[in-house]
Amino acid sequence: MNTSRTLMKKQNSDEAALKKYTMILPLLDENLDPASAHELRISIAEKNDISERTVRRYVSTYRKKGFDGLKPAERTYYSKDNKPENYDELLEDAIQLRREVPRRSVEQIILILESEGKVAPGVLKRSTMQRHLFNAGFGASHMDVYSDARKSSSKRFCKPHRMMLIQGDIKYGPKLPIGKNGAMVQTYLSSAIDDHSRFILASEFYDNQEERIVEDTFRKAILKYGRFDKCYFDNGSQYVAKQLKLSLARLSIQIAFAPLRSGKSKGKIEKFHQVVDDFIAEAKAKKICTLDELNHYWKIFLEEYYHNKAHEGIREYYRSLNVSVPDEGISPLQEFNRDTRQLVYMDAGVVGEAFMYHESRKVDKGACISFQGRRYETKPKLIGKTVEIAYDPAAPEIITISSEGLESFQAKPLKIGEYCDQRQSLPPQMKAAEPETSRFLDALEKQHEETKKRRADAISFGAYRREV
Repeated sequence: MNTSRTLMKKQNSDEAALKKYTMILPLLDENLDPASAHELRISIAEKNDISERTVRRYVSTYRKKGFDGLKPAERTYYSKDNKPENYDELLEDAIQLRREVPRRSVEQIILILESEGKVAPGVLKRSTMQRHLFNAGFGASHMDVYSDARKSSSKRFCKPHRMMLIQGDIKYGPKLPIGKNGAMVQTYLSSAIDDHSRFILASEFYDNQEERIVEDTFRKAILKYGRFDKCYFDNGSQYVAKQLKLSLARLSIQIAFAPLRSGKSKGKIEKFHQVVDDFIAEAKAKKICTLDELNHYWKIFLEEYYHNKAHEGIREYYRSLNVSVPDEGISPLQEFNRDTRQLVYMDAGVVGEAFMYHESRKVDKGACISFQGRRYETKPKLIGKTVEIAYDPAAPEIITISSEGLESFQAKPLKIGEYCDQRQSLPPQMKAAEPETSRFLDALEKQHEETKKRRADAISFGAYRREV
């Protein structure tokens, strides 16, 4: 039995060495220049899923020790007789050291134990300590998992009522021939899903992935279903944009962001995106060619299929609470409609104002402002003043102008007609006043009379002195 085991061990060792040798064989060419050798090492490392440093070490070992140097090192295990008597205590200390600083290497742990006088230098072997730490669940790979878990909790969550938390995300849609001369354009699906019921509040395909598509999605969701408590986004540029934060803040809606590189924390909408994949496959089979057509069938898909189909996530949620679920299950639409929490609808004007963009412009001498390459007429009394404009990015041709002491009004794009528009009157201070006379000439005439009088008096007094 021992002979057979030894023979098998030798065969495995030879096979491992042969695998390494075959791997590094191209690097043993003495005519390779350093640059070529470096590129070759990188290629070999990527192909075999190991580091370049490991490849370099294999080559170095082979050149020093030959083929036998590539064989796995013999492992020596402690027996009950040669292990330190306090090895169990040392292992507990090692685990504690690894827990304190997960990135501590085994060599560092052994050094600490030796420096603290808990074990004599050279008694603990790195390979043995590494094996025991791994078996105890504190190997390097384990610590990476624990670290990820601390950064992004793997525990699942579900809000107890609708409209408490809304998740938002963007997904790539199908390409459509809607570009210039029929060029294929990538589409994007922006969606908002209720965390509790998995009901889709708003979802639409767009021909771009700018931040305004997210704003449009949430504006439509709020207009249709009312205000919600909080929304949950990833850290995409569309969701961290200042305007979206400002718009939701105006409606007293909180924003929370998922931790970086934590897809699991947005599991509900990620699961929903798997359903979107089914629709995209059907859309391709349907040979949809326009964005309107794509959204038409997407709306039908949501209302007739997704919202009315029993959702396994809802069943799982209630089972975790020991609540019975009908055999046919519960659909997102049923769960959303049967919730006891009342919807809080909002005035359309308030919602519209919250999602407005605001900028400032100076009114020129023609009582106009410039905006997005166009000129808009304001009021003559605003000439020279700086006004605030508000506009909807989906319809930027309509802008509202506000100024202190003046009621807000909508400005219209400037139209240059055949004649000047005389309908608007200038403010009183700018109107021309029709004079009854020339006050300047009158003043000069008065001054002239006074001058003549002074001259006459001077002549009369002079004559008087001569007579005396």
